[in-house]
Amino acid sequence: MSLSRSSRYTKSVKVALVLVYLVIIAGALVRMTGSGMGCPDWPKCFGYYIPPTDASVLNWDANREFKKGQVIIRDAKLKVAGSNFTTGTAYVEGNWENYTRHDYAEFNVWHTWIEYINRLLGALSGLAILVMAVLSFWKWNFRKRITYLSVLSVFLIAFQAWLGAIVVYSVLAPVKITIHMVMALVIVAVLIYLLYMAQEGFERLKTSKPFRILLLMALALTMIQVILGTQIRQFVDEQVKAVGYEAKALWLETPNFQFYVHRTFSILVLLLNLSLWYLNRKYSYGLSKLSGIVILIVAEAITGILMYYFDFPFLSQPLHLVIAAFLFGLQFYVVLEVFQKGKPIETS
Repeated sequence: MSLSRSSRYTKSVKVALVLVYLVIIAGALVRMTGSGMGCPDWPKCFGYYIPPTDASVLNWDANREFKKGQVIIRDAKLKVAGSNFTTGTAYVEGNWENYTRHDYAEFNVWHTWIEYINRLLGALSGLAILVMAVLSFWKWNFRKRITYLSVLSVFLIAFQAWLGAIVVYSVLAPVKITIHMVMALVIVAVLIYLLYMAQEGFERLKTSKPFRILLLMALALTMIQVILGTQIRQFVDEQVKAVGYEAKALWLETPNFQFYVHRTFSILVLLLNLSLWYLNRKYSYGLSKLSGIVILIVAEAITGILMYYFDFPFLSQPLHLVIAAFLFGLQFYVVLEVFQKGKPIETS
């Protein structure tokens, strides 16, 4: 295999991974701004590939041409054009079909475009993964699993897109949001694995069995924390609806049970990873990324403290989620360094 082709594949994995993380960041901003229903249909947005910038576009008007699938808001309901037609002087109900996926029918230009950018990044990440899968066939004679997993990634990102549609159709059902987030981390893990395997040569680092067990426990705790975090976010969303967006001091005035579990586990996560960092230094295992993991955990704890004790400062919520996603990715890479057997790839 030529070095240039191998290098192109590696770069494609990196691009795909960056874009997936950008989707996670955009998704966090969507949650922070409450923009999840900014585009109430899927895959289009109010029936358009490029969404409207003004509410007037979604009004019925006389002598106006409509294309099949275009959407208007009328009587607080979404109406979908059943065919191509031009309106007359009076509204004709027969020209329109009721949108039946849900009954949400509001337009906010900021929410719409925040959600649209999130979807656009998702589409770009899907395209990047498709390119990566095509380039992976040049790896077939060296590590077939790279090609298998690259092709699998295409199906995973398609499944993730479908989950995104299900989240919209459910009007942001909390369980579906949790599954959507977990699947994003699964895709991150697969891409990081491919990035690790694409190296021209790698060697498993030798560590003790107790160390490896602690490392797996740390990764599992991070995943549990992410899942618990989405449940707490559901609780906060419910409080926002009950007391209003401006009453931030009341959002966690009476936290639910998951909050206390999440806070307790955060202490365990910190202690466990500090232990790993200490053992790595003591026995010179060479896992340099453990220092970065500890820094991310401290940053995660700081954002959590800010949200609880200082009434959700600006960007504290999305930062909390994004840091968790980076933490998971870095931990997973360290797990690969410890557990993954490998041998150099010969190049020609």
